[in-house]
This record gives sequence, C-alpha cells and structure tokens, in this order.
Amino acid sequence: MKDKTIDYALRATWQAVAKMYNEEAGKFDSTMATGFTLLSIDPEKGSPSTALGPKMGMEGTSLSRTLKSMEEKGLIKRKPNPEDGRGVLICLTPFGKEKREVSKEAVLTFNETVKKHVSQNDLDSFFKVAEVINELISEKKIYK
Repeated sequence: MKDKTIDYALRATWQAVAKMYNEEAGKFDSTMATGFTLLSIDPEKGSPSTALGPKMGMEGTSLSRTLKSMEEKGLIKRKPNPEDGRGVLICLTPFGKEKREVSKEAVLTFNETVKKHVSQNDLDSFFKVAEVINELISEKKIYK
C-alpha cells in the first residue's frame, strides 16, 4: 500500500513507542512490560492477579511470565486475597515502589514532551479518534 492506512500509523507509532520505552527501561535493567505492570498495581493495597491481565490488555501467559520475573527480582510479592480466599493479591515491595516511580517518571516525561510539540486541540482530536476506534472494535462494528 502506497498510502498510509490508519492501522499502519497506529502500529508504526506503537512500535516506536514500545522500542523507546524498552530502551529507557533497559537503562534500569527492566522492560516496558515490567514498567507497565508496576504502574498497573495499586501501590497501597495491591491488585488481584485476575484483574491485572484485563486491565493491561495482556494475555495470561505473558502476564504470568512477567509476574514471575518481577517476583524473582524482588519487585512484587504475592499475598492471599482477604476478600477472596482463592485469589492472590500482587503487592509491590519497597523496591517495586521505587522502580514504579522510575516508570511513572518515564511516562510523564514522554507525555510532557509530546504536549510541548502538539496543540491541545490536536491532542483532543487524537484521543477522540482513539476512543472511536476502541468503540468500533469493542462493539464489533468493523468485522461482523
């Protein structure tokens, strides 16, 4: 295809963002997936393991691998969920909270840098388009 398609622009941009985040995370002996997971866990109460996958849009096996690696690095610990005897809470360790702040700073830096180069009107349009795309997909209005 000669002309850029919407999905091409989304894919190419996301791949560039993911590469950028992975390069930055590598400076801290981490990965984008680990950083994203750290940001998705409630830093005070922890998060049910079953809620993390859907919240992050991650498959169970990928999330399991990421959590196992995070546990081995001392970023998280698993605790029984007091509200659900069968469930597990994923809780950040003090080291995990420290690394969460590093991840948070990376995301905020990215957002602030983009905001300096894109008008608020263009950002609003971008978020509106993203919202419409997500609605079309979730309501199965593209492929029936």
